[in-house]
Amino acid sequence: MASAKLNVAGAGIFGLSCAWELVRRGRPVRVYDSIRIGAGSSGGHVGALAPHAPENWNPKKQIQLDALIAASDWWAEVARVGGTDPGYARSGRIQPVPEGAEDRMRERIEAARINWPEWGGMELTDAPRGPLTPVSPSGLWLVDRLTARISPRRAAAALAAAIRARGGEIIEGTHAPDEPAIWATGVAGLAPFGGNGVKGQSALLEFDARDQPQVFADAVHIVPHADGTVAIGSTSERDAADLGTDHQLDALIAKARALCPVLANAPVVDRWAGIRPRAKSRAPIVGPWPGRPGHFVANGGFKIGLAMAPAAAGMLADLILDGQDRIPEGFRPPMAAD
Repeated sequence: MASAKLNVAGAGIFGLSCAWELVRRGRPVRVYDSIRIGAGSSGGHVGALAPHAPENWNPKKQIQLDALIAASDWWAEVARVGGTDPGYARSGRIQPVPEGAEDRMRERIEAARINWPEWGGMELTDAPRGPLTPVSPSGLWLVDRLTARISPRRAAAALAAAIRARGGEIIEGTHAPDEPAIWATGVAGLAPFGGNGVKGQSALLEFDARDQPQVFADAVHIVPHADGTVAIGSTSERDAADLGTDHQLDALIAKARALCPVLANAPVVDRWAGIRPRAKSRAPIVGPWPGRPGHFVANGGFKIGLAMAPAAAGMLADLILDGQDRIPEGFRPPMAAD
C-alpha cells in the first residue's frame, strides 16, 4: 500500500467521507479546510437520508439505495473507531397522502416492493402512531422503513474523530496546496464544472421525538434527532446574495407547525443558512479531474450529499487504491470550462 499522504481539500461530508474511506483502507491522508470542519452546506440541521421515489428506477437511484442500505454499518464503524456518535438511526418516514392520490400511492408501494429490499418497504396506514404524525387530508399516511436520519454536524465531527484515530491529519483554516488531491470544496470548487450554488435554510426546534419517524409533507422535512431536537428544512433558493436566515425560514417553520401541530410551542434553538453545491447534471460529480493527472473531484451533493457521500468515497477509494473504476458515466466530472 502506498505510504505517501494524499491531500483532501474540503472538510465537509464529501471530503471527510473520502478521507475516512482512504484511511480505513490504510492510505494516509491530510485534510485541509480553508475555514473549519463542516463550515459549508454540511453544517445544516436536517440530515434526512431518504430514498428516491421507487418509480422510474435508474442507476443513480440504485447507487443511492445501495448507499442507504450500507449506511448503518458504515456509520457504526465511524462511531466505533472515533468514539463520536454521528446521530444515525434508521427510524423510517411518514408522509400524508393527498386526497385522490391513493391509487398513485399503491403504485408507489408496488414499485418499492420491486426495487427496494423487503425489510425497507412502504405501506399505507390509517392509524399511524407517534406525536409527529402530520395532518392528512385523506386520512391515510404512507410509511416506509428504509429512510434514516443523521445529524450533519455530528456526522462531520464523528468522521473527523475517526480519521484522526487512524492517524489522518485535519488542518483547519488553511487552503490545500495545489498538488494531487481529492477536491471536495463545495460551491467554491464547483465552478469549473458548471452548476451553481443553491441557498438553503433550516431550523432546529427543541422537541424530543428521538424515536419517531421523520416526516415529509408539502415539501418540508421534519426530522427528529437523538439529542431531543427536531430539524425543519429546507428552503431552496436560487438567489444566494443574502447568506443569512430571513422571513422564508420563518414561513417554513410556520408551515411545519401547521403540518405537525404538536410543534406549535416548540422553541427554535438554532437557525441556519448556507449554499449547497448543485451540479448541472443534478448528480454528484465524482472521479478524475479531466486534464489534471492525480487530481480527483467529489462535489455536487446538493440535497442527497449526506446519503451519497459514502458511496462517492467508496468509488474514489476503489479507483485510487486498486485501479477499479466503477464510477457511472453520469457522475464523472465534465471537461472544465476555460
